Amino acid sequence: MTHPRRATAAEVIAARDPLRRIRVVTDPDPSGPPTALRTANPAWSCVGDDATHHVVFQDDVLIADGFFPYLEQVAAAVPGEAVAFYEGWEGRNSGVVRLGALTGAQWARAIDEHVPSLALMLPAEIAREYQKFAVTHGKGWPYDVVIQRYLKSREIPVRIAVPSTVDHDDVPSLAGNSTHGWRRATYFSERAVDVRTYDCAAFSVVPYYQYGEARCAVRYGTYWEHLDTDRYLRRVGLLDRCDTGLAEHDGPGLPAVVRRHVWLTAFATGAVVEGLTAAESDPAVADAVMDSLGPGGLCEEYTGAELMEMIPRIRALALTAFAAGRAARRAASPGPRATTADLAVTGGSAAFREQLARLLTDAGCAAVPGERPDPAARTVIHLADPHGRSDALPDLFADAERQGVRRLVLIASAAVYRGLTDEECTENAVSGRPPADAEARAWWDAEETCRRWGTRTGIPVQVVRIAEQVGPHAPLHGVLAGWMLRAWTRRPMELLNGRRHQIIDHRDMAGALAAILTAPVRSATYNVASVRYEENELAQLVTDTARATPWHPGTGADGAHPPLMSTALVTAETGWRPAADVHGGARAQAQWLACDTHDDVPGPKGTGSDG
Repeated sequence: MTHPRRATAAEVIAARDPLRRIRVVTDPDPSGPPTALRTANPAWSCVGDDATHHVVFQDDVLIADGFFPYLEQVAAAVPGEAVAFYEGWEGRNSGVVRLGALTGAQWARAIDEHVPSLALMLPAEIAREYQKFAVTHGKGWPYDVVIQRYLKSREIPVRIAVPSTVDHDDVPSLAGNSTHGWRRATYFSERAVDVRTYDCAAFSVVPYYQYGEARCAVRYGTYWEHLDTDRYLRRVGLLDRCDTGLAEHDGPGLPAVVRRHVWLTAFATGAVVEGLTAAESDPAVADAVMDSLGPGGLCEEYTGAELMEMIPRIRALALTAFAAGRAARRAASPGPRATTADLAVTGGSAAFREQLARLLTDAGCAAVPGERPDPAARTVIHLADPHGRSDALPDLFADAERQGVRRLVLIASAAVYRGLTDEECTENAVSGRPPADAEARAWWDAEETCRRWGTRTGIPVQVVRIAEQVGPHAPLHGVLAGWMLRAWTRRPMELLNGRRHQIIDHRDMAGALAAILTAPVRSATYNVASVRYEENELAQLVTDTARATPWHPGTGADGAHPPLMSTALVTAETGWRPAADVHGGARAQAQWLACDTHDDVPGPKGTGSDG
């Protein structure tokens, strides 16, 4: 698939196949907005009548020698799977390739991220049906997101070649991806490898380095959590060893933040590899995959020339950290010690409450998530939803009384202040009088129902009113989520004059709750938020963390949007202060939105959602 401006380069790629089976498909609307999605439809539709598989190459690829005989072998061996022959060093799946290479695997299962689509093979029937899905569900989403959603809907597994047998040629992107910097394969072989096995490794923990941050993808049942690597290492009892190793390492100079995040990523990679195999990794392979670690994490911040100069120093640091991580895992006691949880997290979506329970446990408040409170729980945190099941609170109250719960914390919303004209709302702004706004009244009623129950039973009830939640699995009714959906689908944001916003990072939310739980029960209500944004500042956060998107002034005002909350009380009584990197939380939310299907969720006034 190509654009007419690069048709000559595409013809050169097509000529690489000795059997001349490659057809060059050009953009059907070359003067339109640059997008790979438009060309993907005809590219996936031109499947030969007698074909068993169909491969689509983008026009900026480098192909390994011997690739086409190798391709035929792979198609015959894995007839029902999607096969990606390239994974870039800037993606989450770069960590998958790195683990595969270091453990000797030739194939690895992709984790929950956009599908690497620079050179992708699908079974012929699946390829033929792609266009119908894209027309219905594409709606401006990036091509690699649409193909990921399509394959997920058809339950087609995606395997990634280790090493890659296709690489990315470093030419300017016509689709606007040049802002992502220098992009090459995590681990590329110039000659197609002899396939020893078609067994496909699947990893439940994947360290990766992306956007300058050390992160880990950790699988819990059907959900992936993407968390800071130092948090993961703390969970498994290895963070102190990691920090000590970094402090003792006297390597060549790198910026301190780069040094730490490279070390964290490589150390965690070593710990994961040691848990998978006791065999030593091939030194040449280790050198190759650590060569790509730094560029993958820093390609949006540094030029190619700057990265070339940094690679030897980063590789040396990463190899030392990798060895340290393996040694630390060997010396560690087997697994974290079990803890008894007397805290239950109920309500909300299953994914969000499970994530919140893990974050609370990290903060020292061991928690168990569930639709109903765990029988051992003596404290319950309930994520309220006034528009959810009508029996949710009565069932919660019955369980709490039966099980001897001693404290209930209701997670409410800043929406209770909607319709007020206060410059900044304290906790008593709606005390004693129901709000006039219908949405605010729904939240107020939920709070009052819990307070009346607490008065009747003598069980302390605390209400925590939170700002718009930001992070993976967060509810999607807020302005930020609506704008992110617009950014991903190439629709401009509509900004309303005078609005100001507060958001709460999912990690700060857990930290605030932990501070409230460990403090004596004093106030009955707290406001909690991480940071404030003006309207244009929030729009800029979207363009920084999702996709660069234009915005324009809207008409009128959003009278329903809640005013700002004062958070002075929770700080004064518990000592809690926001500490999370909200920019990172917003990016995590944007990536989660791209991985799951949320494009039909209506947004609030001012998001411009088409609903």
